[in-house]
Amino acid sequence: MAPPIAAAARRPEGADARMQQKTRKLWGTVAIIVLLIVYPLAIMQIYVTTMMDLPWWGAILVLCIAGLLWFYPASWVVRWMSKPD
Repeated sequence: MAPPIAAAARRPEGADARMQQKTRKLWGTVAIIVLLIVYPLAIMQIYVTTMMDLPWWGAILVLCIAGLLWFYPASWVVRWMSKPD
């Protein structure tokens, strides 16, 4: 019979299993890097396919707003990453 494992060394199972902050930071960093690559490409594709006929001031307005919108998903990821263990 194997000796019992100390309660502190046991990992929670099932729905109670949680990631350690170190692992969340790794996945969060990867997610933000992917976001910073994919989001501008998506905005460029949307602009090229639908908004090329906008006047210069309309293009600046749309791209400024789109440039600020990436902040919200990135802030959710950073908030998730910084949760304590």
